[in-house]
Amino acid sequence: MKKTGMMVLALLAWCGAAAQELSFGEFFHDKTMRFDYIHCGDSRSEHFYFDELREELHWAGSKRSLRDTTGYGSQFFRIVDAESGREIYSRGYCTLFDEWQSTVEALAVQRSYPESVVFPYPKRPCRIEIWSRDDKGRLVKRFEQAIDPESYEVVGFTPRLESFEVAYHGAPEHRVDIVLLPEGYSEGERAKFEEACREFAREFASYSPFREQFERFNIRAVWAPSVDSGVTIPGEGIWRNTACGANFYTFGSERYQTVADQQRLRDLAAHVPYDYIYVLSNTQKYGGGGIFNFYGISAAHHPGRTGKIYVHEFGHLLMGLGDEYVDPLTFEGMYPKNVEPWEPNLTTLTDFKRKEWAKMIDPSTPVPTPDTDQYENVVGVFEGGGYIAKGIWRPWRNCMMNNLHRADGFCPVCTRAIEEYIDFLCR
Repeated sequence: MKKTGMMVLALLAWCGAAAQELSFGEFFHDKTMRFDYIHCGDSRSEHFYFDELREELHWAGSKRSLRDTTGYGSQFFRIVDAESGREIYSRGYCTLFDEWQSTVEALAVQRSYPESVVFPYPKRPCRIEIWSRDDKGRLVKRFEQAIDPESYEVVGFTPRLESFEVAYHGAPEHRVDIVLLPEGYSEGERAKFEEACREFAREFASYSPFREQFERFNIRAVWAPSVDSGVTIPGEGIWRNTACGANFYTFGSERYQTVADQQRLRDLAAHVPYDYIYVLSNTQKYGGGGIFNFYGISAAHHPGRTGKIYVHEFGHLLMGLGDEYVDPLTFEGMYPKNVEPWEPNLTTLTDFKRKEWAKMIDPSTPVPTPDTDQYENVVGVFEGGGYIAKGIWRPWRNCMMNNLHRADGFCPVCTRAIEEYIDFLCR
């Protein structure tokens, strides 16, 4: 895991003083700045290299919840006003590089990934800082750079693609705005993609708590046809020229479908106001992926379980819910057993009492909790989660973040975390 850096996070907006309201209009224009960078390294180190500054037309985020107070994310970035030294925007997030660092390959190989973060367009000079967690779970500053929003080197945006609304419920600043992108739909398959978008909205709205919260979401789509129809499946020798460049078999996992170049997705998404990018993949093959504040992707045409895949991956994308199933071949080293995970639905019992989950357990329920029928539909602490069978615990026997075959929805712990994060985004 990450080893470099010396400065421990002690001044970010997780304390009471940082909760003071900022005036959006004092610091920002009503549009987006995008900071592109290259994230690279191996299992023991990471580096950030500036790529480009870009201007995007729309700002879809809250104009009140400007500083992140949640503590979610393996990465964190903050925008600091140069004149006053005040933090004026911040967000936690995760990246594909973070996950790759915990793989066996990262022990011997160095890799790079194109990444980016977005924030309201600053009115005056500022700096960006990027932080990531060390092997003790502490956020450490890895990178900083000055930003001049008036620089002629900021790349402008020219719309070139068509977009359409799927579900609209109100002004973007008070909604969670999802943009749907097409992966592997050829020029003649627009109608198929449009129906997949409508099906996404229907399925998304059928699962609690998104069903009850659906009017707090907007869903739009961008039409970007691929040269080839279908998706890339390296393990089967199938390669396709597609709009998003996704592939299955990420890190050797057959069902893990991802996009290595996140900047490519932002280029497409920028045609509409958006908070979250979700890619609909033109395949029946089961699988997908979701990365907090980064993007989500899944099969749009899997027979039978498409809706469950959507909401499972959106649980990752929205606010970083952790996987509760066991798959040691994928990410054995992702969760050190002496570090409390930041995810609200996983624990190593290292610092469990600080989690909201701990307050939701009935005093009569043993901790850890036996994984037996006696404790079905009971909030407890069940061993097995975060891809490994021992040393990590989950709150529910069969939540949507664990077993899509048995689960019909999210557990009370995940549900509460989702609802609270939607409140944060929609202020």
